[in-house]
Formats: sequence, C-alpha cells, structure tokens
Amino acid sequence: MILRRDILIAAFAVALAAVIALGCIGTDEEKITTLRIGYQPSTHQVAAMVAMEEGWWLEELKPFGIVKVEAFEFPSGPPEMQAMLGGHLDVAYVGAAPPITAISQGLDAKIVAGVNTNGSNLMVRPEVGYDGPHSLKQLTLGTFPPGSIQDTVLKKWLKDNGISPEEIDIKSMGPGDAVTAISAKRIDCCFLPTPAPSIIELAGTGRSVVASGEMWPDHACCALVVSGKLIRNQPELVDEIIRIHIKANQFINENPERAAEIYSAKTGQDLAMVKHSIEHWDGGWISDPHMTIPSTMEFARINYELGYTGGRLLTEDDLFDTSFYDRVTR
Repeated sequence: MILRRDILIAAFAVALAAVIALGCIGTDEEKITTLRIGYQPSTHQVAAMVAMEEGWWLEELKPFGIVKVEAFEFPSGPPEMQAMLGGHLDVAYVGAAPPITAISQGLDAKIVAGVNTNGSNLMVRPEVGYDGPHSLKQLTLGTFPPGSIQDTVLKKWLKDNGISPEEIDIKSMGPGDAVTAISAKRIDCCFLPTPAPSIIELAGTGRSVVASGEMWPDHACCALVVSGKLIRNQPELVDEIIRIHIKANQFINENPERAAEIYSAKTGQDLAMVKHSIEHWDGGWISDPHMTIPSTMEFARINYELGYTGGRLLTEDDLFDTSFYDRVTR
C-alpha cells in the first residue's frame, strides 16, 4: 500500500508539472497585460481619473506589456480591499487604513506611494446642536465601514476626547447613502471625505463643524497600493505606475480647475460643487510615501487596539515598499 501511494504521489507531481509547463495553471511568474485599477468617487483620488482621462495609463504602460486598463469604482476602502484580496485588482487608490486590515488577513500587497492628506469633514444637520465632540453622544452618525480612514480617524478623535465610540450610534455607510440619509434626517451627522461635505453644505442639509485635519493634523489619507505579484514580477511596470501617479498629482496641483472638470465628467457630479470642494477642503495631494508612514503606523496601532487586525500589530515592513518611489524620484 505504501509503495502504491508513493507511486501515485510521484505520478501526480509529474502530471502537475506538465500542466504548469503547458500554461494551463497560472504561476506567480506570469506577467499581466491588463491592468486593473480600483478607486473611489472622491476628489482625494482624482489622480487616478486624470491619468485615465489624459490617456497616460494605457499609452505610457504599453512599452511594459499593458494592452488594456480597466478601472473599477468602489464606495469605500474596505470593499475595495476585499476585491484585491480576491485577486480582482492589481493597483488600488484607497485609504491608508483599509490595507492594514486586508494585509493582516493575508493580502499580498504594499503601499508604494502617497495620494493625499486630510480631506474629511464632520457634517451636522442645521437643527442639531453641536458644542464639541461630547455633544455627539446619543446621536446617530453615518461614516465609512470599520477599518476605513474615516472610521479610524473618528474613533481616535473620540477617544482622545474621552468619549467611547459606543456612546454614539455609528452606522456604516458609503458616501451616497450618507448624503441621502442626512438629507432625509435619518441620521444626525456624518463624517465623510470630499466632495460629500460640499454636496451637503450646498444643499443646506448640514454644516461642517470640524475638519479631519483639525482632528488629527496632517494625517495620511489615501495611498497607492500595488499587488505583491506585480512588485515581484514586473518591477519596471511598478516604476512607471508611480511616475504616472506623480505626474497626475503635479497636474492636479497646477491645474485644479481642469482636475475638477475631469472629476465632474467622470462621476456625473455637479461641476460647481466639485470646484467648491477643491477650493475649500483642508487636504493636499501628495505622492511621497515617506510623508504618510508616521500616521499610517498610528492607524495600524489603533486598528490593532480596535480588534480589526486579528491580534496582529503590523510593522512598517508589512505595509510599505518605498523602494520604487525612491528609485523613480532619485
């Protein structure tokens, strides 16, 4: 019996090797020809849209074997990271906090560049009184799901002010649902990234009482995340992705009105509202990942304490690979 089992195992190994050699089973060494990019409908991530509209993704990645670029929109970071965990994305524009939970769950990916800092606002209905964070107790507040930037920044700010998040009825919502809910008076307040605060403010359904940069000065917000497979197999492609990203951020900072037009056309959101958001937000578009490391590591500590990472406190090496940005900018 033992001999027969050994023979069967050996035969199976030979057959498996033959199948892989024939290309019937994918290996980690395969190079992609279709680049799949995830993003969210937020002005934080307008760089992804600018590079797509200007044709940079496809044209400048062609020499590296890319023949098609697909973009996928997500309402917030946690579902975007679930898609990346499932192998459906190669690159993600996403808050710096959601990758922490996803990597703790086995996501093979790294943060390779920054995207923006700050950029969210706590909005309260006009008739609801607000006199500091303690006045939020017993209110209903809509924000992005657990593990998102907004969830993490909000809960840190509450704890810093001696308030338990359990003292507030926090409901997980995407931006569209939260904007609708505060307008319909189903929630008292919401904490959302731009441009949602401008949508609410211009509609007269809420007012901004505190910006995220006041809650946590210069905190990292969105980041550029790339799959480990791409990092290992096509490092030159990753270099070029970062070059395009840097160029897109430079374009936005030099041409904010054109960036607003691209964002409006891509999302269907009112152009005047988008311009208002870009003019009045407290954030900034950046590319340097080194600028985001301190607050991202604080996100990792907070998410560990909140129980989002399965008892694992992630390190900088777990989350970041700055070598590509360093090489490109050097």
